[in-house]
Amino acid sequence: LHTFILDRLKHSLKYFVTGSSGVPNIPEFVGVLMVDGIQTGYCDSSSKTLQPQQDWAKKLLENNTQQRDWYNKKCFEDQPKLFKDTIFSLKQQFNQTVHILQMIEGCEWDENTGEVTGVLLYGYNGEAFMDFDLKTLTWIALKPEAVITKQKWDTDRLRIKHKENDLTNICPAYLKMYVDHKKGFSQKKVLPSVSLLQKSSSSPVSCHATGFYPGRAEMFWRKDGEEIHEGVDPGKILTNNDDTFQMSVDLIVSSITPEDWRKYECVFQLSGVEDIVMKLNEAVIRTNTEENIRKENASSMMIPIIAAVVVLVLILGAAVGFADYKKKKSE
Repeated sequence: LHTFILDRLKHSLKYFVTGSSGVPNIPEFVGVLMVDGIQTGYCDSSSKTLQPQQDWAKKLLENNTQQRDWYNKKCFEDQPKLFKDTIFSLKQQFNQTVHILQMIEGCEWDENTGEVTGVLLYGYNGEAFMDFDLKTLTWIALKPEAVITKQKWDTDRLRIKHKENDLTNICPAYLKMYVDHKKGFSQKKVLPSVSLLQKSSSSPVSCHATGFYPGRAEMFWRKDGEEIHEGVDPGKILTNNDDTFQMSVDLIVSSITPEDWRKYECVFQLSGVEDIVMKLNEAVIRTNTEENIRKENASSMMIPIIAAVVVLVLILGAAVGFADYKKKKSE
């Protein structure tokens, strides 16, 4: 059988933080929490309330006052003050009207090997600005204008020790707690919506399942009750933005005669529940253009990191700059 198992052995916990000055209609401070690539929490200086955005996260904050107090302090005291002070210093150095400081901080944990890696990057006005080196416990200026800030931050040894502890101890501990909490919170099985899609009459027919949980399932085509492999193209399992999953299996139909279509069927299996079987039937096939299929998948996978588009672009700009920097560094 074609068994699809989402690679959940690698987990991530990332904080995307933005502080700004001179940007109208945007909160001066915005924080977003991402767990395994899913937006899980949000806070900003305008609402001044924590906004958990997954059911398991809401339940965790309700029952864990330590977590709630920690995030309240980070969101509304520590980080806003740090960003405000840093932006004030940057204003003295850069003669600009708009100042936007971004931070990406977090860790990744390989559940299989136990390996933990940390990341802490600052961006300024959409460009990578400063990187924290966990091995040397020093700051790395990613552009000449950042040298002054690097020298200042390198002298703050107490903050460096705190950041080392955050990235190597607190972040992995929280990440493992969240992974365990998610598993315990959502043990129930959720069946997907299954449909047949085809881009054109000469294209393969895609059996598409979306909205199922957990992320382990079997999906295949069979003919006359027997599983087939020839002419079948299994796809990859993907994560939806609500922590459910989607997957597809394609069947090449160009060589199948119209009389033989009734012999084929797509089967979706999830342990402990009844199979979902879709007969290969031209009447139920949804014919979409490639663009429409791409839009449908993009819509289900979209993660609204921050509602304000300008802030999102700047955060991603910093991430791109960081990726370029890492690539050059490895070379």
